[in-house]
Amino acid sequence: MGSLLLDSITKEVVMIMSMKKTASVILSAVILILSCGCGASSQQNSEAPEIPAKQDITSCTKELFAMDTYMTVTAYGEKAEKAVGEALSEIQRLDALLSTENTESEISLLNKKGSAKLSEDSTYLYEKAKYIYDTTGGAYDITIYPLMKLWGFDGGEPSLPEDSEIKAVLANIGSDRLKYSDGTLTLGQSQGIDLGGIAKGYTSGRIMQIFEENDISSGVVSLGGNVQCYKKKPDGSLWRCGITDPDNPDDTSSLIGKVEVEDKAVITSGGYERFFTDEKSGVTYHHIMDPETGYSAKSGLKSVSIVSSDGTLADGLSTACFVLGREKALKYWENHRKECDMILVTDDGEVIVTSGISGAFSSDRDFTVYNGSR
Repeated sequence: MGSLLLDSITKEVVMIMSMKKTASVILSAVILILSCGCGASSQQNSEAPEIPAKQDITSCTKELFAMDTYMTVTAYGEKAEKAVGEALSEIQRLDALLSTENTESEISLLNKKGSAKLSEDSTYLYEKAKYIYDTTGGAYDITIYPLMKLWGFDGGEPSLPEDSEIKAVLANIGSDRLKYSDGTLTLGQSQGIDLGGIAKGYTSGRIMQIFEENDISSGVVSLGGNVQCYKKKPDGSLWRCGITDPDNPDDTSSLIGKVEVEDKAVITSGGYERFFTDEKSGVTYHHIMDPETGYSAKSGLKSVSIVSSDGTLADGLSTACFVLGREKALKYWENHRKECDMILVTDDGEVIVTSGISGAFSSDRDFTVYNGSR
């Protein structure tokens, strides 16, 4: 299992996007090992500046399972318990609203009826998904849901479909076929959508708003490995997020590196998260589908980490840039460097860090800083 390690005051965040490997499907899970419950804390950590005892901080940490993964929310401040309670309620509300597995959710009913009036949350997510679709040339596409179902990556048992089946589904994929007018979204023929690729990023962003409304002094959330940090750590230092080694995703001591952040989301996508090996051919397929081919993306990348103040954007871009591959992903960053930064790990082990976060990134490995081609 991957893990996010944190003591009740100052331990660094280690973001691990990893799974327990099995012969069939790999389920997303991130365990957070923290001091449980709510209360005052003045613990110290040798890796960070000490907090004077007189500055005891009220903290609260709670965990739950939602959106098919383990989640942990931690807040510091006088209203920490209230904020965390509201955050958990918000997670459950959004899960019920957006889940494709819940037959009564807004998205499931839309897929069933083909047209529906969208809520404020779903409208925001649709518009953000459309933005990512347009700016990445379709690399991120919410209409691949029928393709994910065909492959069994929607929570079923993954298996290799027939090429004819893939082609038949591909014929109906494309967010440009969606029609949105006066708050109503209408799907094209045989289409279905899934907002799960950006739902956790949106949820972490909503929790940041809850933290702000409750005057939280510091906080961090991990939603299935999607990490978003609120302000600085209680001791005033930056949060440190560790990027998983895609070759050793279960080993928390084997990291690509660590990036220091404040008020940022750090979200990683990689083929090691969910995959299966076809028994007949021995070929391994992962869950990140290329909307053009209908097969697992073969982009020359093992993982993509996006760092952004916008959790929703980071969530979608981590998938889109994985599909785009090294050159196109870096070109995207050149044109959108004010919105995000990225850490790419190529198939041959090269680590590339965009210059916007190069000063905040540290690693025991060699890495290349990308400044852009212009």
